[in-house]
Amino acid sequence: MHILDDLTGLTSRAKNLLDRTGRRDDPQEPRLSTEFLQIRDHSGQLTPAPMMLVIRREGFEQRYGGLRYQIRSSCTIEGERHETLRDWHYDLGQGMWAGPANGWYFDWSGEYVSSPVRYLVHTDGRVGVTDGGGTFLEVAPSIPALIESHALTDTLATWDRVATNVDSFALAQHLDGLTDIPEASGRTVRWRLSDNVAVKEFRIWSSDAPRRWCAFLWSRGESGRRQVESATARAATTQQAPSAT
Repeated sequence: MHILDDLTGLTSRAKNLLDRTGRRDDPQEPRLSTEFLQIRDHSGQLTPAPMMLVIRREGFEQRYGGLRYQIRSSCTIEGERHETLRDWHYDLGQGMWAGPANGWYFDWSGEYVSSPVRYLVHTDGRVGVTDGGGTFLEVAPSIPALIESHALTDTLATWDRVATNVDSFALAQHLDGLTDIPEASGRTVRWRLSDNVAVKEFRIWSSDAPRRWCAFLWSRGESGRRQVESATARAATTQQAPSAT
């Protein structure tokens, strides 16, 4: 059943996002089912699509195919808040590949914008991208987790995005009292939230190893601003401290 017909398993935050902006576009042209397609295996030989790939790819189409929604985001320029909308499209692409170690992955449309990356889903459920280096780079543990992450970003559009002169990831480590958001988190992305401060920590989308951790931060109201300022001061002190010899 399509996700817009059955929102079971999503948080109220994600349900609100899809209720408010979600819609489904039917495909314009007929599509050949994955079971009738061929894929190159690890040796480069063409072979019928493996059953796990068939199940995952057709399951994606059944559950998410044609899904559209918009995510709000905002920034402050010269003291004035500016809000933008980002469109996401869940349409199957034509690509299918054998993973370098095990499993397979396929592409889908993703964010509706000119982008140097291609969005992927692995047969183990993980969502990833490739930056042109041919490597599957995990960005979310699953499609539902990606939607939950988008719902958090949308909710935080009314908060203040934190601009800082210290390393954002280092700053995030000095913020206390935040609750983990497991439904939007995984090995390469971590969300933490309080009433007035929010943090998204993530590994950058690069095939360079190791992938460096970065962070986006938001605050709300005077209490959130003071908490971030205090953490910024502690992070700056840590960065300036001389290393032990």
